[in-house]
Amino acid sequence: MMVRVPAPMLATAGSPPDPSLKWVYEMKWDGQRAVARCDADGCRLWSRNLREATEFYPDLVEALSAATAGLGDGLVLDGEIVAPDPATGAPDFARLQQRMHAKPSTALLAAVRVDYVVFDVLFADGISTMDQPYLARREILDGLDLEGGLIRVPPFWTEIDPDHLLVTAEQAGLEGIVSKRADSVYRPDSRSRAWIKSALRRTTEAVIAAWLPGNGAFADTFGSLVLAAHDNSPVLQYIGSVGTGFNSADRRALRAKLDAIARPTSPLVALPTAIAKAARYVETVLIADVEYREFTADGVLRHPSYRGLRLDRSPTEITIPMC
Repeated sequence: MMVRVPAPMLATAGSPPDPSLKWVYEMKWDGQRAVARCDADGCRLWSRNLREATEFYPDLVEALSAATAGLGDGLVLDGEIVAPDPATGAPDFARLQQRMHAKPSTALLAAVRVDYVVFDVLFADGISTMDQPYLARREILDGLDLEGGLIRVPPFWTEIDPDHLLVTAEQAGLEGIVSKRADSVYRPDSRSRAWIKSALRRTTEAVIAAWLPGNGAFADTFGSLVLAAHDNSPVLQYIGSVGTGFNSADRRALRAKLDAIARPTSPLVALPTAIAKAARYVETVLIADVEYREFTADGVLRHPSYRGLRLDRSPTEITIPMC
């Protein structure tokens, strides 16, 4: 049975709520959100904005097809694709970047393992489970017995101090935790306070609006990228510049992409004067994934560091960080 693939439900950033029977807690995974659909024709994968990603992860598709064989038609799962560090087992976003958005070679498949971390079920045997509470959906998911090989079904916790769980997450090299109301239904394509993400390291996506020339070793590429995001309107707002986190290959590849989308005028309403004088503007089609210390009261990212490009996001959905 062919069922529709819904855009995933999203969490709201914030501090974890006080422990009670109303909340359950999961680990937060640093990877690429992915919805999987398995039916009579096999399994396929879609990114958060419903761009098909099946061809990029043939190893996961094969593992999912084997794990879901005999489970009926019309199964839809929600989860995260992660690339574990070979030494620690913790998700490594930089390793995952090698697998995202490129059809992998045999050598790349062997060099960079990816896992599919499944934490929700949206359809089972062609019937929607999204109107059922979280705990009921988790019972259905656990009953599918998918755990094994490249497919992981992580635990969740109840009646636990989330601050202690954050310490555990940090020790394990994970990104943080997600708190979910035990009675929450699944609301596709929405950001809900029923799910609260608490990250140890803050990350955000930002639209690349321009680049600034570099000096010395960076003279042939760039010095930094000018970043922007939407603030409850179609207008892009400047949120700072990022000049660290790049290796030499990143800089060369990015400079080629930036040259190909050059434009003569600024896509932003306002820029600091010094930046405006030096900026080389580009069409706002590239999205950078950035780690940062805080989002200041002045509206800029403090100590940002580049992590890679996100081709699974649309520029129109990139918004100002909440904190």
